Amino acid sequence: MRQTTQAAIALTVVLSCSAYAKESIVPDKTVTYKTLGDTKLKLHVFNPQGHKLTDKRPAIVFFFGGGWMGGTPRQFYQQAKGFAALGFVAMSADYRVIRKHKTTPFECVKDGKSAVRWIRQHAAELGIDPGRVVAAGGSAGGHVAACTGVIQGHEEDGENGDISTLPNAMILYNPVIDTTEKGYGISKVGRERKTEISPCHQVRGGVPPTLIFHGTADKTVPYENVVRFTKLMKEAGNSCSLVPFKDKNHGFFNGSFFRPKNGDADFNITMEKSISFLKELGFLDAE
Repeated sequence: MRQTTQAAIALTVVLSCSAYAKESIVPDKTVTYKTLGDTKLKLHVFNPQGHKLTDKRPAIVFFFGGGWMGGTPRQFYQQAKGFAALGFVAMSADYRVIRKHKTTPFECVKDGKSAVRWIRQHAAELGIDPGRVVAAGGSAGGHVAACTGVIQGHEEDGENGDISTLPNAMILYNPVIDTTEKGYGISKVGRERKTEISPCHQVRGGVPPTLIFHGTADKTVPYENVVRFTKLMKEAGNSCSLVPFKDKNHGFFNGSFFRPKNGDADFNITMEKSISFLKELGFLDAE
């Protein structure tokens, strides 16, 4: 209640460019959520102040962007730190990428689902509520997050299928949402499989409540894609809200920690809108 309001007010101050030196945001710990041969995929974990394992906090996991080619969990450190300040156990996930692991977007989706499953499976160790898990991400990472909520199948063999990979909500930042010729990534998924992990083409009922941020001048991922996705989601009976950022290009949401030239104005707006969204869902106390 009042504590959440105070934390929200403090958030834009605490996470402003002047408040954090470039090297000063570091996770509280890292944990391995998936091992494939010599590859260990980790979650970079940010805990709320004074966190106890009995607290059953809401959780949020972020997936970085980079066209499935590369990227770093550091991209979402600023967001993760902000959500931890609000009472979340916040995580930024590593996942396999093309340059480093010689994989495809299909493996990225599998890793995203593995991360959600691992978080839920280890709820007691993390001190989180397995019924309040948010998947979030930007660009290709937004695609990974969206696929955890939309795409059926594409799960890693050998995992516990009794534990759901479906998040309870999604927050997507200029996400790749259409992998056909009308969107982004057809050269990486292949023409013969272009709709298989394309959220626009796989919308169904039962997709978690979704919040999308997207620049209307995005030259990488067409704004029209998220407009169409939002319409399809609503037609399927799902809750989906689109927040347009007028004349903004791709990556506008990155804060000053990851993109110093961006400043924090748009970052702060996305945080404020996310807080309102999560309050409506009961993930944060209302005022």
